Amino acid sequence: MEANGGDSSEIVRELRDLKLQKAELEHRISALEAKLQDTAALERSIAVSNGCTVVPKASGTIEHGLEHGLSPDQIYRYSRQLLLPSFGVEAQSNLLKSSVLVIGAGGLGSPALLYLAACGLGRLGIIDHDVVELNNMHRQIIHTEAFIGHPKVKSAAAACRSINSTIKIDEYVEALRTSNALEILSQYDIIVDATDNPPSRYMISDCCVLLGKPLVSGAALGMEGQLTVYNHKGGPCYRCLFPTPPPTTACQRCSDSGVLGVVPGVIGCLQALETIKLASLVGEPLSERMLLFDALSARIRIVKIRGRSSQCTVCGDNSSFNKQQFRDFDYEDFTQFPLFAGPLNLLPQESRITSKEFKEILEKKERHVLLDVRPAHHYKIVSLPDSLNIPLANLEARVDELTSALKEKQEGHGNTGSCTSPSLYVVCRRGNDSQRAVEYLRGWGFDSAKDIIGGLEAWAADVNPSFPTY
Repeated sequence: MEANGGDSSEIVRELRDLKLQKAELEHRISALEAKLQDTAALERSIAVSNGCTVVPKASGTIEHGLEHGLSPDQIYRYSRQLLLPSFGVEAQSNLLKSSVLVIGAGGLGSPALLYLAACGLGRLGIIDHDVVELNNMHRQIIHTEAFIGHPKVKSAAAACRSINSTIKIDEYVEALRTSNALEILSQYDIIVDATDNPPSRYMISDCCVLLGKPLVSGAALGMEGQLTVYNHKGGPCYRCLFPTPPPTTACQRCSDSGVLGVVPGVIGCLQALETIKLASLVGEPLSERMLLFDALSARIRIVKIRGRSSQCTVCGDNSSFNKQQFRDFDYEDFTQFPLFAGPLNLLPQESRITSKEFKEILEKKERHVLLDVRPAHHYKIVSLPDSLNIPLANLEARVDELTSALKEKQEGHGNTGSCTSPSLYVVCRRGNDSQRAVEYLRGWGFDSAKDIIGGLEAWAADVNPSFPTY
């Protein structure tokens, strides 16, 4: 390949094109493998309906002493599991007959899906509405750079088929909602919750109760994770433990608070383990117990949790919760938390400016104070020049610092003879906390306070494309 005299832009363009071609090829291969499985199944069905006896090539027969039904290929593929005295052919046969749905192909779902595909499930479903992004790479190990911009479900399915082409994989490139949850979840034996928000957790748990499905639930945030199994053989559901949703201030997504990549990896692997135990009927599932993982101290604790609550509004003795109520239930309103991250609209338009308008203010050298209300460790990653960092959580306690900054701006321009007070603009990462800050500030008498719509992400998108985002 010629570099055209070291022209890096040409190299970058060719790399991008090659990665796109690779992704398209992998997607095509994945689709053909799925089609081949479906075609083989249809041929067997037609043969049986015509009265023919179908014996798969190299299948388990009495001639080979394979009464358990595992083929020679399956014996060899899963041999390291079959060698375990506590597992063996019976457990493997159970796995091959089982079906599992993984909800979410992100940090938790990635390792769970890889191990579930590898272990020899009969059928694996994947549902996710999102696309692969560069900032997924550090933790969502099922995806590759070649699939950036493509649906996570397509990427995950291709990876699973590349590990094990013999299992059936169902792809759902859509969001799970009350309108489709009952239909989708009813098709599987075990459900794995790999989501990251309260409305999804309540919705999935309620749906599993209505359908009588065991639920393997995991969570990971920051340096900590947890894992348990709900609705298993009379065990509690999610609502039994949390009848009322936690306050929204206690609920954070990885995209907001961050997570060390390996932490969801650990929890996702353990979710796969619990799922394999349930499907193969071996071991003691983590029901009525919760595993707590602290990465910083390298500690894992198992704590006893309460059993099923007879007063639970969904699985309790006198519960009247039914499928129609489930379809009509507003889980976002119940939890006061959005299913999908998005911008808030808390302020009237006159209390807001766009990033382009703020750029004009800078160019005109208008007097102002720019208040950045992100946490201090966010501020250290990247910030706009000449901004004052006071985290939202500390704003009330440090409001005197803001007053002093405004006073300095006023006095610094005293020789101009202008009596106009400097303006106050507030910025954050995405334009949500800045709105909350403006609400507080206006209540405290800072009438000129305005937020910058979309925050630093809007600045990078609309003003300075080279400005780092995170």
